[in-house]
Amino acid sequence: MKLVAGNSNRALAEAIATYLNLPLTKSVVRRFADMEVFVEIQENVRGEDVFVIQSTSYPANDHLMELLIIQDALRRASARRITAVIPYFGYARQDRKPGARTPISAKLVANLVTTAGADRVLTLDLHAGQIQGFFDIPTDNLFAAPVLTRDIEQHYKTSNGVMVVSPDVGGVVRARAIAKRIGADLAIVDKRRERAGESEVMNIIGDVSGRSCILVDDIVDSAGTLCNAADALLKAGATEVSAYVTHGVLSGGAVARVSASKLKELVITDSIQATEAVRVSHNIRVVSIAPLIGEAMRRTAEERSVSSLFD
Repeated sequence: MKLVAGNSNRALAEAIATYLNLPLTKSVVRRFADMEVFVEIQENVRGEDVFVIQSTSYPANDHLMELLIIQDALRRASARRITAVIPYFGYARQDRKPGARTPISAKLVANLVTTAGADRVLTLDLHAGQIQGFFDIPTDNLFAAPVLTRDIEQHYKTSNGVMVVSPDVGGVVRARAIAKRIGADLAIVDKRRERAGESEVMNIIGDVSGRSCILVDDIVDSAGTLCNAADALLKAGATEVSAYVTHGVLSGGAVARVSASKLKELVITDSIQATEAVRVSHNIRVVSIAPLIGEAMRRTAEERSVSSLFD
């Protein structure tokens, strides 16, 4: 079993390596002067079971090309099996045609990963579960729910008026799963998006008066939806509002927006490497999914069941 890391999230790769008690395979992933990606695997991988750890986060195109070229280098070095470990799968929000003459980029990326040499894929909380079907190779979509649930139970008295809230109708299934795990009630924020990147909260479905609310989502990008939802919940009588989100994209002024918001805290995982702004923010906290992904990788290598990790 060999571990190869790209540049997108070196800290997570090292944490996974520590969990598995394995060193990262020596490799070079660098740029030529014109920014072309160059990869060199500096250890023998012939006949090995190799796991490539690389989120396709910002800059998404650069990190995607790194992943593809690493896979090609491993395939040409005669690796026995290549597993693309993609904690954050970029382009996942482009999973359908929202209008005429638009691409389904998630399918294109799935094709690229497969063509580059991946034999299987391991990812976390896909934005849309059906993206698993975009791959023609075995794909395991892990859930961060067990990790987030443990953190909620450690920091909140779940038997004392906690309510889980979905920030939109599309996230109800995810929020319901968390609510069921901690034995909490569920509420839904009904919002209307006027244009891309902006959202307007319209209504709260459920009685949140006097409750401590926890917003649950898979991706926080501009953070506008979360901050607007927090304002709406507090106006509806919630005592406090926190948020638990798997992938902290946090682009543009999102960190400043969260810091200035009425959110008690935003908890994200390290599927995307935290920026300095995230690390110093007073109300953003990061929990690690390295043990979850590391255990899934170990079980994959040993041909054991991964499904029990979903519980």
